[in-house]
Amino acid sequence: MSASSGALANRILFPRRSTDMSHTTTPNLQPVGTRIPSGQVDVRGPRFAAWITTAVLVLTLILSAFSPLAAGILLAAQAVVFALGALRGPSGSPYGLLYKNLVLPRIGPAPAVEPVAPLRFAQLVGLIFAVLGVIGFAASIPVAGAVFTGFALFAAFLNAAFGVCLGCKLYPLVSRLVPKAAATNPHPTA
Repeated sequence: MSASSGALANRILFPRRSTDMSHTTTPNLQPVGTRIPSGQVDVRGPRFAAWITTAVLVLTLILSAFSPLAAGILLAAQAVVFALGALRGPSGSPYGLLYKNLVLPRIGPAPAVEPVAPLRFAQLVGLIFAVLGVIGFAASIPVAGAVFTGFALFAAFLNAAFGVCLGCKLYPLVSRLVPKAAATNPHPTA
């Protein structure tokens, strides 16, 4: 990984570095009025997206039993959704836009918000599993495709059903490691 791509990854995944890591042990849910602060998202949006993701991944696993090619195509589409969520944040992903434009106006203002950065990292983790699954299906190793799809499904279902975001739980650990690595070698060689 080049220095510029590493810097870009840091900006995408860790937009604001803070020494206050108090939000890492408990959810940083804050009650809000009608306006959602910058860098925050309505807590219901990611769970809505997780339910859609769960449905897509279940369908992918069902398809894999009949047509690994079709499963790979559907999983590739989900990978694009994960990529957009990692780059733009949850509000900029297709499921986030669906929530914002169709669901939110019908259910009212956000009762609480949570930070965007851990959710973007969670989308990146989902993207990694989805890409590995697509590679498995494309390489005619449907078992590998199904296993990686299953990992993504497990994480999506935990978030949808129980509000447990595994990627968000990993984010504090990774955010502590990445800045240290960049600080110890600010000018890596090629």
